[in-house]
Amino acid sequence: MTEPSFHEFDSRVDLDICLAREIAATLETAIAERGAASLAVSGGRTPVGMFQQLRQMRLAWDRVWITLVDDRWLPADHADSNERLVREHLLKYQVEAAHFAGLVEAGAATPEAGLAAVETRLAAIPQPFDALILGMGEDGHTASLFPCSSELEAAAALDNPRLVAAVNPTTAPYARISLTLPAIARARRLFVHLTGSKKREIYQAALASQGPRLPIARVLDAADGVKHVYWAE
Repeated sequence: MTEPSFHEFDSRVDLDICLAREIAATLETAIAERGAASLAVSGGRTPVGMFQQLRQMRLAWDRVWITLVDDRWLPADHADSNERLVREHLLKYQVEAAHFAGLVEAGAATPEAGLAAVETRLAAIPQPFDALILGMGEDGHTASLFPCSSELEAAAALDNPRLVAAVNPTTAPYARISLTLPAIARARRLFVHLTGSKKREIYQAALASQGPRLPIARVLDAADGVKHVYWAE
């Protein structure tokens, strides 16, 4: 595996600005080369500042397709919904022109019940993703690929043809839906967005481990495109 390029910043604000610029440049290049661009983003607190920087970037947002890397199986207006977070912090102003595809199927009681509809929705997005942003949990999970979940091996199998998988973690609340590892690994440019010394230590230990690979390491092992890690204390 070629290790990702590691970018360290003096502050989270500096990181947010630089990462937003890099993502915008990636999307702009994709539009120029292929007429459209696709972006998959993560939820949680870490990317909020970056979303607020990215929504200021001037480009042809009407040619950009945006989706999530994963989401909790919740209504889109729920406080813990990643879709709600993206709508509140990224899909504003000029970015409202982008095409957004959520990962939760309204009316389906479980992610298993909604998988087929979501798979069809995502298949309409230009693939592979031009830019995909991952976070990482303190257990080494990324997207909703949790070490504890019984669905991990199927979702992480390199020959899995599906774009999404249902995941039911035992160490985190809510049923989830997540991009599969192959769908993530095919991204043209993959960015891992981390903050805090503990996350850096976990990330470095995961990549250095000679034992069973944590999901973050498995994704980076399999990733085909350009890989970057953006980190700030």
